[in-house]
Amino acid sequence: MKAIKGKPFFRGVKIAGHKALTSALPAERLGYGGEIAIPVRQHAGAPAELVVAAGQHVRRGELIARASGAVSANIHASVCGTVKAVEDRADGRGGSCIHIVITPDGTQEDAFLPPLSSPVAEEILTRIEACGIVGMGGAGFPAHVKLKPPVPVDTLILNGAECEPYLTCDDALMKHHTEEIVRGAHYLAEALGVKNIIIAIERNKPEAIAAFEKTDLAVVALKKQYPMGAEKQLIYCCTGRKVPLGKLPAHAGVVVQNVGTAYAVCEAVERGKPLIERIVTVSGAGIAAPKNLICAVGTPLSALIEACGGVQDAVKFVAGGPMTGTALTGAESVVTKTTGGFLFLTKQETNTDAPTGCINCGKCADVCPMKLMPMQTEFYTNAKEYENADKYGGVLSCIECGACSYICPARRPLAQAIKTAKEHLRRKKA
Repeated sequence: MKAIKGKPFFRGVKIAGHKALTSALPAERLGYGGEIAIPVRQHAGAPAELVVAAGQHVRRGELIARASGAVSANIHASVCGTVKAVEDRADGRGGSCIHIVITPDGTQEDAFLPPLSSPVAEEILTRIEACGIVGMGGAGFPAHVKLKPPVPVDTLILNGAECEPYLTCDDALMKHHTEEIVRGAHYLAEALGVKNIIIAIERNKPEAIAAFEKTDLAVVALKKQYPMGAEKQLIYCCTGRKVPLGKLPAHAGVVVQNVGTAYAVCEAVERGKPLIERIVTVSGAGIAAPKNLICAVGTPLSALIEACGGVQDAVKFVAGGPMTGTALTGAESVVTKTTGGFLFLTKQETNTDAPTGCINCGKCADVCPMKLMPMQTEFYTNAKEYENADKYGGVLSCIECGACSYICPARRPLAQAIKTAKEHLRRKKA
């Protein structure tokens, strides 16, 4: 059906898209047959618990780590082979976690679940949980948990905004797997018990919008504005509803799922395939040949770099987008369920200048889509007064979009301070 025009939201920033490097490229499968390392922590919540040991043979799609706790997700082997080791490895983001290292044997024996025919809600939820499907927009919240909202909802929104610069993995998926996404959306709606399904896409993706206009989903064409893909902003722009402060999207009658999640749900229901691979955008002027690559979970970053012709003049490696992504310490990272991209940025694409003192210009507060005071958060975080960072800066309401850091003329590390304060407050509460 014909797309309708979405509402704009107030504040936020206008940023260059930098999507032309890969927007016209379909996703190509990465031909990599080397060792993979699958982390047991690649989702929100508790790490998965090991169910395999070194020396064990596994098939593609076989369960290798089981969800632990109420918020967690199953992990599956993305290749056939032998478990070489179970060991703690650096994650390239300054931390480490347990990785299941598998040496592929070159075979393609699948251990998928049987397909479901005309499944009811409970069957769909069980299958989503069994296949370890998580939100693929970056947060990685287990999908089966999100599909059990605490209050009744009436609307499902598929997030195809992809407002982060450089990233085109969702765009490639929407253009080339439209029907699978639509079927996945209907499975998600059945699981939620809702009839109203909206797919929201920024207007800088005209081919994706045109593709979904031919389906039975309600299409909302969104203004190119950052952070349009944030849940609360997306809900307002699509429905006019506002999520109450401190509440979940469900309290506005809505559940939001990424288009990649809908595709993974279709694969799980119709093929019994767990979430073991995804499209990853490799981009930036610091990589020789930017691409969209279909990668197995656990594939090392070095393999993606080789497939794209190598690094050239990059001064910063980033996992994810430039606004919400994480700067990497090196090439030790691997592809996870939530890896939307790896960026290789040159000096011209990123600012490496040292921060200067805050000049109290208020620009960070002016652009904050949550109407917070980021300068207060940074001040109190630097003083290690984390409770005041929330009292005066509203840090726990922050969506970590990075708009404040982007606009700051003094180059203050505002987003970093916000993440630090939130982590300290979470630990204290725990």
